Amino acid sequence: MLRVENLQTQFPTESGTVRAVDGISFDVYEGEIVCLVGESGAGKSVASMSLLRLVDDPGEIVGGEIRYRGRTIVGFEEGPDGERRRREDVLSDAEMRREIRGNEIAVIFQDPMESLNPVYTVGGQLREFIELNRDLEGEAARREAIDMLREVGIPDPEQRYGEYPHQFSGGMRQRVLIAMALACEPSLIIADEPTTALDVTVEGQILDLVDDLQAKYGTSFLWVTHDMGVVAEVADRVNVMYLGEIVEQAPVDELFYETSHPYTEALLNSMPRPDRTVERLEPIEGTMPNAIDPPRGCRFHPRCPDARAVCREDNPEAREIDRVDGHPHRAACVKHDVFAADYGGSRPLEVEPQVTAGTPDGSGTGGSEVAGDSTGDEESPTVREDGGEETGVDLERERDGDDSWAEEAADESRPGDDERQWSLEDGGDDDG
Repeated sequence: MLRVENLQTQFPTESGTVRAVDGISFDVYEGEIVCLVGESGAGKSVASMSLLRLVDDPGEIVGGEIRYRGRTIVGFEEGPDGERRRREDVLSDAEMRREIRGNEIAVIFQDPMESLNPVYTVGGQLREFIELNRDLEGEAARREAIDMLREVGIPDPEQRYGEYPHQFSGGMRQRVLIAMALACEPSLIIADEPTTALDVTVEGQILDLVDDLQAKYGTSFLWVTHDMGVVAEVADRVNVMYLGEIVEQAPVDELFYETSHPYTEALLNSMPRPDRTVERLEPIEGTMPNAIDPPRGCRFHPRCPDARAVCREDNPEAREIDRVDGHPHRAACVKHDVFAADYGGSRPLEVEPQVTAGTPDGSGTGGSEVAGDSTGDEESPTVREDGGEETGVDLERERDGDDSWAEEAADESRPGDDERQWSLEDGGDDDG
């Protein structure tokens, strides 16, 4: 369905170029949920918005290829002057708006208050989205909007159709965004941290809703998150991102129980899990490197407890170390046998003292806020493990209210312009 090859998205700044997404490759198949996971700022949101060519200024997609069901969303070739240029088969902006955004690929954003227009009713915004993307208008579009509100579990949808976003709770607003994403029955939905701003109980309800709707409609999801508990519950396959790169790819069970990259292992060791008992958690040493000037060699080596001398010099590309149910398990770490021919003689480094030690830094890796600043406040990883069903890790769900989850602030969600929000234009009609 979706194939991404060597995608590169950059943000020029006064201090230098932030390589927010630096050569990542992954794919999404029909009817599956694929996660992009990593610390806040790892490049997850930039990567997901690149799929729709909706990167915020001054960001620019400078390389790679994105193909969706045989159509080219991003593609480059070398021109006669040697400069890289867009290929002729790439969809135009008009074709992206008319054929892809909303109809084929929809988005559920992180913060409903930034995605819903506060001066128009919820029903009016949903109805307008349906009119723009489907062959419905007037009363037919209104009835469809009410049906979609009912579909996502909003009680008394006829009454709430005429209410405004501030009259809805956070969980109900997120349900409205899910209804908007599903309204055109897209084949792929990008869910950009859709549960981050919600408390753990409401988060569980939203995840259950998504699971039910995904089974009903067969929709594929690209799920962006920093929460390994969400990954355990919803994912079929996982891509772990660090500093703009994918360092490990695997089916979800394989990732949790046969972890193959030190960064993935560090993420899992820094959070409590119901399937193990430990006296204290193991924080990831140090802080994130600067996304403008990443470390030479492996980008994780300054913080890696298993770093080797070669890690300071070479940054290996991910290689297949195993295959599970037809899907490859790849990791970009020289400790594996598949790297032995090239790196077998390297010795482990001594553990180097760090200026600071703590849980994963919340920014500086080329993600959602890279256009303005490449570093930020530290935050602990979200801590929760959920029990999946067919596609999840077999862990018991814990949502008893006594757990503490470190959440990303809602105001760090991707700012939405008019095109991304598909909000009502100035002067637009509303069913108020």
